[in-house]
This record gives sequence, structure tokens and C-alpha cells, in this order.
Amino acid sequence: MARSMWKGAISFGLVHIPVDMYTAVESKGLDLTMLDRRDFSPVGFKRYNKGNGKEVVWDDIVKGYEYEDGEYVVLSDEDLRRANPEATQTIDIQAFVDAEDVPLIYYDQPYYLAPGKGGAKVYALLRETLREAGKIGIARVVIRVKQHLAALICVGDTIVLNTLRYPDEMRDAGELKIPSPDSRTAAVTVKELKMAMALVEGMSEDWAPQQYHDTYREDVLALVKKKVKARQTKTITQPEPEKEKRTTGKVIDLVALLQASLGKKPAKAALAALDDDDDDDDPPPRKSRKPAENEDDDDDAPAPRARKAPARSTSRVSATKAAAKPAANKAANKAARPAAKKAVAKAPARKKAA
Repeated sequence: MARSMWKGAISFGLVHIPVDMYTAVESKGLDLTMLDRRDFSPVGFKRYNKGNGKEVVWDDIVKGYEYEDGEYVVLSDEDLRRANPEATQTIDIQAFVDAEDVPLIYYDQPYYLAPGKGGAKVYALLRETLREAGKIGIARVVIRVKQHLAALICVGDTIVLNTLRYPDEMRDAGELKIPSPDSRTAAVTVKELKMAMALVEGMSEDWAPQQYHDTYREDVLALVKKKVKARQTKTITQPEPEKEKRTTGKVIDLVALLQASLGKKPAKAALAALDDDDDDDDPPPRKSRKPAENEDDDDDAPAPRARKAPARSTSRVSATKAAAKPAANKAANKAARPAAKKAVAKAPARKKAA
């Protein structure tokens, strides 16, 4: 772990917890150097004096606040600390709130908090209290030269300080064209919603962050390796002409897209529920069968004859005729057997009565 970037204390009520702050994330982006395309030499940036154009070394650089046009007040790190020593050295908890009450859009940058010297016991007390209460602490903290709103969150056995954005830093989304739930042009049907829910169900799984990684960075590094191997390090690849312009028209059939997606990621339980809901629809009307006048008449009824299949196109008749004939004969014979047995059994009884 790198050196701590901030030392101070968490304060709430009369409780004082010495802590050290560490960055919780590190960038894994591609570190690309800007080159002069004429000779591929690195392009550097100079810190220069805008008055005389000469370069300025780091030791001669100080910070200043412009209070008038071209007039500055010099502020050293000690000046910034003395402005409010308590604010610059304290994570001051203002309140405890439910985590779900803070929208995710407010979260900004996470930092790890570790107990300072002699602070292990009270650090553990705050951690277990946050865990047991199911709350997060809302605090104020000054990092560098800016006061941040922050949330203290229990993540495993570590207390994480996550800086929050202030409400006035959030842009208003009211000027954007967002479809409302009752919009006519963006109305969602019940069937579309059920199919989308089935797709979500099929893609649901336990959170496993280890399976996610920057595949684009890996692809670019593989391309670099390939170009080095092919000795094309100085080759500038030109863009190819676009073959087709991407269409941005309306989705013609959203249900078809959902069905295709479900074919790739099936959700068995959700799909079954969807089928059950479809079964609730009224079935197509069936042809009514004429009731028999007498139960005995059913016994005397002749065996049903095999119905003729409707006429088909000549291209299919030749292919199916041979297969359909044995099947029809078999069905007719099977249906005729019970009727024949009944006729034989009733024949003597009728003769005796005569």
C-alpha cells in the first residue's frame, strides 16, 4: 500500500478516531505518449513564465488566488491549513442516514480509512455500529484545497470514505427529452415488459467483480505487440471508408428483438410464467358437438371413418402421400376395433328378444 495521502481523525459527538486516508483506486488506462508525427519524437510541455516566456522549475512555483484581474494573493500550504485547522484535519460526521436514501449519482471518489496509532478499538466500534445499524455516516472533510461532502461506509472490515457531489454540482436533467411513463410515443405494453423481465431474469447472477476486466485495453496491448512483431512501429494506420451509414430509425418490432434476446439468454422460470400468462387469454372457440339422444346410441355408433386430408399443393402431395396413407389406415383400424367388439357382443341379445 502506498503512503497515506491524509492524516487526521473521524469525529462524531465526543468520539475521536485517528485515521489515515489512502487512495482506494488506481487508473489502469493506456499511458500513451504524444509524438511529433514528422520524426516520432516525444512532445513535451514546459511550465513557463507568461511574462518573459522563460521556463519555471517546480521549486519556484507557488499558488495564488486572483482577487482582481491580474492581481493575486499568494497562498502557501501552511496558509491553507491555518485557514481552518479543524476542517483540514477532521472528518466531521454530520448525520447518519440509510444508504438507499443517497442516490448512486452522488457518489464520486472512494478512499480507504485505516486506524491511526491507538485508534484500533474505537475504529472497530464505529465499523460495527455502522454495520449493525445499517447506516452510513454523512461527513465533511477537506482534501487538498476543497471541502467535500462524504459518506462513511462499512465495506467488509474496512471503513470507506466516498466523497459525494454537492446538489449544486449536479446538472438539471429537466432540459433533456426524457420520455415520461405515460408518453404515447414511448408507451410500454404489458407483453414487452414481461419479455424484458424474462430477459433480466435470464441474465441475473451473483455479483462477481473478478470476472470483469478492461478487455479494450487488452486488445490495444495485443495490437501493440502485433505491430512490434511485424516491425510496423512507425506505420500510421489510416481509417477505412465507411461501408454503410448506421441507421438511427425507430425500432420496428421491439417484441421480436426481445424474443431474439431471450433465445440467447433464456430464463426458464420467467419464460414459463410468460407462457402461463399467455394461457390466461381466451382460447379460440371450438365447434360444438351435437349431444347424443341416448347413451346406448353411442354404443351402437359405427366406427369413425378416417377423414380426408384437405387438398395440398401438388409439390407436397407426392412427398407426403405415401407416409400419410399407412398412418390413416392404422388410425382407422384402431378406431374400428372397439365398435366391432360391441357389435358382436350385442348381436345375440337382439336375436333372443326377437
